Order: sequence, then structure tokens, then C-alpha cells
Amino acid sequence: MEYGLALAFAGAAVAAFLAGIGSSIGLGIGGRSATGILSEKPETYGLMTLLVVLPSTQGIYGLVIALFVMLKVDLFGGDGLADISLGQGLMIFGASLPVGVAGLFSGIHQGKTCAAGIQMAAKRPEMGVKAGVVYAALVEFYAILGFLVSFLLIFIGID
Repeated sequence: MEYGLALAFAGAAVAAFLAGIGSSIGLGIGGRSATGILSEKPETYGLMTLLVVLPSTQGIYGLVIALFVMLKVDLFGGDGLADISLGQGLMIFGASLPVGVAGLFSGIHQGKTCAAGIQMAAKRPEMGVKAGVVYAALVEFYAILGFLVSFLLIFIGID
């Protein structure tokens, strides 16, 4: 296997794994917070679920970029893998980093923000969507930026 292709596959793995780690940590943080609230107020299940699930999007962004890398190297083409030079492999690896790193950190911090929103919604349910979800969505913006940078680099920046 060529080194370029190995680097491209490593980039796909980094995108999926780092963003997935951020999502899983964020989900864990939110889930622990919601579980405590639901034991006292089971009627808040819908809002709590929304706030717990929000950090999962980072993992999805990482997975999508990993799939785009696989498409770029013709993994699904059936005619054999593309001939990826070392330079192209490095570029693909580098292009995969923004979504992975942004997903790692924003997933964790979105989980913390969601946990705070869960605590607030337990005391003031009317503020759950107004502030809890909105604040968590603000953190999401940086995961979207990482996804956008990776997407543009893979599809426009690498020939």
C-alpha cells in the first residue's frame, strides 16, 4: 500500500475518531445530568433528551468527512483504489483534522453547555429551549465550521 493512501485512510480515521470521542464525552456529560433530573421530574423527558442528544452531531460530521475521504480515494468505486501520492495523502490527512479537532472540543463543551441547560430547565422549564438549546447551538457553530473547512479542503483543495 502506498504511503499516500495510508495517510488518507489515517485522515479518515482521525476525523471519525476525534469527533466521535468528543460526541461520546459530551453525550455522557449531558446524560448524567439529565438522569438526575428525570428521577425527580420525568415529565421533562422530551426536553432533556433533546439537550442530551445535541453533542452527537459532532460524531456525525466526523463520519461524513471520513466517508468523503473514502470517496476521494475511490474505496467504493470497484475499480481499485485511486493512486494517491504522498503529498496528496498528507493533504487529505491535514484536511481531515479540522472536523476531528473541532468535533473533539466542541462535543465536550457542548455536553457541558447542555448539562447546564438541563439544570436550568429543571428549575425553570420555560427557559429550557430559549436558553438551554440556543446556548448549546452556539457551541455547535464551531463544529460546523470545522466540518465546512474539511469539506472544502477535500473537495476543492485537493486534486
